Amino acid sequence: MATSPVAESPLGIPKSRVRQLMAASIGNVVEWYDWYAYTFLATYFSAQVFPSDTGNSLVPLLSSYGVFAVGFFMRPLGGLLVGAFADRFGRKAAMTFTIVLMGAGSLLLGVTPTYEAVGLLSPIILTLARLVQGLSVGGEFAAATTFLVESAPPGRRGLFSSFQYVSTTIGQLIASGLAALLASGLAKADMDAYGWRIPFLVGAVISLVGLWIRKGAEETSAVAEEIRRGEAERPGMFEFLQRHPKAAATIVGITIAGTVAYYTWTSFLPIYAQITVDFDPATSLQAGTVALFFFMILQPLLGMLSDRVGRKPMLIAFGLGFLILPVPLLNMISGSFGSLLTVQLIGMVFLGCFTSISAAVNSELFPTRVRAAGAGFPYSLTVALFGGTAPLIGTALEDAGNVGAFPYYMSALALVSTLVYVFVLRETKDQPLS
Repeated sequence: MATSPVAESPLGIPKSRVRQLMAASIGNVVEWYDWYAYTFLATYFSAQVFPSDTGNSLVPLLSSYGVFAVGFFMRPLGGLLVGAFADRFGRKAAMTFTIVLMGAGSLLLGVTPTYEAVGLLSPIILTLARLVQGLSVGGEFAAATTFLVESAPPGRRGLFSSFQYVSTTIGQLIASGLAALLASGLAKADMDAYGWRIPFLVGAVISLVGLWIRKGAEETSAVAEEIRRGEAERPGMFEFLQRHPKAAATIVGITIAGTVAYYTWTSFLPIYAQITVDFDPATSLQAGTVALFFFMILQPLLGMLSDRVGRKPMLIAFGLGFLILPVPLLNMISGSFGSLLTVQLIGMVFLGCFTSISAAVNSELFPTRVRAAGAGFPYSLTVALFGGTAPLIGTALEDAGNVGAFPYYMSALALVSTLVYVFVLRETKDQPLS
């Protein structure tokens, strides 16, 4: 007896799995919209929240990026705690928790009083909001990426993995687009006074939409269900490290170059252009928005490619690209819109070879029992050490008159990761998850 074919979307995704993608993606959109609104708006609110009477105009911006980095250092804690929670109680419960946290952090940012009004309490409130967001984002990666990969049908894990950064980029596009719209439509004085608050308040509202959509998700962890029924023991918080130390160390090596390249190319590059060649802030945000849209389109295409050719060739292509290209590309940036956009587009082609499959590679290295914590903690720790500090290092080098050293820093880290891709990482494309 013939069976009816499974209905699929244009990308070959069974329609029965589309809701799972939406549940993970909508929350990720909200999470990363809030996270990146901070980066795009730092040049506007930094002088409002931090003291600026030092005689150096870069000090408030450096302070805001210092808080940006502090938020990153909460991500490993989120990856560990929420990852362990997801392994014990399920991915769905963990994703609900993270989106509530992110909405609260965004609301707190939107109502942060100015330094002139409350003094030191202003940067303290800002820092607290970033700590809450950092905890949420670290936990979101641990729960949502494993949820995405576990929801994939056979031969589609690379494609499903790519939606981690499709949804991330949608959040960035909304944040970048709204920031560009406000920067173009409001006078500089109005942006400094109140315009920068609007995106954060919007983020708090749309987090409620993400919370509602995630209610319809189906749990993907059979182990969590067995634990709930008393048929299996709960995994220890550090069980992933005790039983799979090589896999945890491999994730660190995989991620070092990817996280620096990602945060430089998708977030810091417009600011880098502003502080190196006096690029117009509104124009740099516009170029960044166009580049992010291109980057988003690339993700599922490269994810599907990895399902055919494997994960290792994709990562090696990324590593070699960022070993060779940062110095010539960053030196190409001039005051023109075209130069900045060209640099962003070239870098994003290679960067997509990493981002489209990051969730799949990390998840494929661990068994279901400890997958969320195992993939989430070492990844978030590496992102905190290298990704979160990238804008701070770039700005500090400019302040010290050595901004030309930043692309060499990127290339050095790319060399480390490329060695891991070639000599340490095993191919996981066809490895069963269970």
